[in-house]
Formats: sequence, C-alpha cells, structure tokens
Amino acid sequence: MSWLRNAAGALTAAASTAGVLAARKHLPGAAKFDRTNHKGEQVTLLEGPAYTTGAIAGIAIGDVESPHVRAAALLATVGAGAFGAVDDLAERGSSKGLRGHIGALVRGELTTGALKVLGISAAGIASAALVLDKDPKTSVAGHLADIVVAGGVVAGSANLFNLLDLRPGRALKAAIGTGALQAGYAGLKGGDPNAGLLSATAGAIAGSWKSDLSSRSMLGDSGANAAGALLGVHTICTAPRWVRAAALAGIVGLTLASEKVSFTKVIESTPVLRDVDAWGRGVPRHSAGS
Repeated sequence: MSWLRNAAGALTAAASTAGVLAARKHLPGAAKFDRTNHKGEQVTLLEGPAYTTGAIAGIAIGDVESPHVRAAALLATVGAGAFGAVDDLAERGSSKGLRGHIGALVRGELTTGALKVLGISAAGIASAALVLDKDPKTSVAGHLADIVVAGGVVAGSANLFNLLDLRPGRALKAAIGTGALQAGYAGLKGGDPNAGLLSATAGAIAGSWKSDLSSRSMLGDSGANAAGALLGVHTICTAPRWVRAAALAGIVGLTLASEKVSFTKVIESTPVLRDVDAWGRGVPRHSAGS
C-alpha cells in the first residue's frame, strides 16, 4: 500500500523537521547558525539541517521504485545539505554568485561557495549514475552525456532554490509549485512510482513552514540546496531525456539571468507573483515557537 508508506514518510519528515527546530535552543552550537535577515531580525539557519533531516527521514520511509532511486535521493539530499551547511557556517572569500565562485576557482582560490558547487555537482552526477540505466541503443558516450545532463538538473536545481531563499517562504513555495507540477506530470503518465520523494518534500515543507513564514528561521544554503536537489532527483527519475535536457536549459537560463537581474525585483513588480510571494507572512514571530 504505497499511499500508506508515503503518508507515513510525509508525517515522519514533518515531525523530524519540526522536532529539530523546536529543540534548536538545546542543541550544541546552535548559536553559530544565528543570522540577521533582510529586515534586521535575528533568524536561525538551523532550518536547513532540520529540513534536510526531515527529508532524509521521509525518503527512507516513502515508496520508490528501486533501492537505487532511494540511494540516489539520499545521496543528493545529504550531499546538498552538507555542502550547503559548510557554506552557511564557514563562508570564506568575498566572491558572490555562481560566476564569482567559479572565477575565484579559476584564479586558484577555493571559496566555500566553490567547494559547495563542486561537491553538489559531484553528488548530482553520482545520483544520476545510480538511477539512469543504459539504453542498449545508446553509445557509452551518449550514456555518459545523459548522466552529466541529469546530474546538472540535480545540482542546478539545488543552486536555483538557493537563489530563491531571500524572503520568508519563497523557496518553500517554489518547492510546492515544483512538486505539484511533477505530480501532475507523473499523473498524466499513469502514476508515480517515486511519489515517496514528493511525500518527503511535502513533509519537510510542512515541518518548517510556520517557522520560516514567521521569519524565525530560514532554509539557508543547506536547506534550499537539499530541497532543490531532492526535487531534481525526482525529475530525472520521472522525465524522459528531452524533458531532462529542457529542464537543464531552463535552470541554466534562470541561473545566468540571476547574475544580471534581481529575482526579488521581478517578483515585486509582478502583481500575481508579489501576492503569492507575500501570502502567509502574517504569522507573528512570537507564535512560531521559541
């Protein structure tokens, strides 16, 4: 009964995420995650590790089509969350943005951002290699290209979600929208054998929603990267080659655009996007827990 496993996975993910956030004042080193948000309010980046923990728990329980898919989802989520946490806690270097980090790497400077890019890319390619079976009609070179493209979708999704984590709830809402599109696509194909990955995502979102929307916490690099990577794995497990290629092209296009255009300015100047972006932020900070 896959629906029962997925429901259990979602509930476990939500409870695990909320549990870590609720216990944050009692966790050793929690103060290292304290930051100041765009309004000058103190928030904690512990939501990132909490989200990652919840997603891992949900993946472990939810229904997927093979052990390889579960392993790939765990690898991508753990890798993205861990490398994101390193950047959150030990950010080094003045370079900003993907172009800045790559530029620093070319100059021989390994920033924590560049380390994150390399680490998440490696995890993305490894997860793609786990789930993509070689088509007998495809050459070895073609199969390797498929793996690189699919790995790019996973790593690129992780980075794109991180670019959205600039306002309360924005990245979480993007995850909801992306998950809904993926569920709809899978439904049109007759079902989703990897719905457990979306259940894990839904549970982690539910567990962090109140704290994030009330500006008491934020996903940070760790949580946003983990959220994007997990949805990226679901994409490459569900979509055919041409959709994966189109997804990567879209991700690359948006990432390059972010170097020139402020997503926040675009959202705030577009009424529909502005309303969706602002929805739910009326939760008072004091009501989101200690």
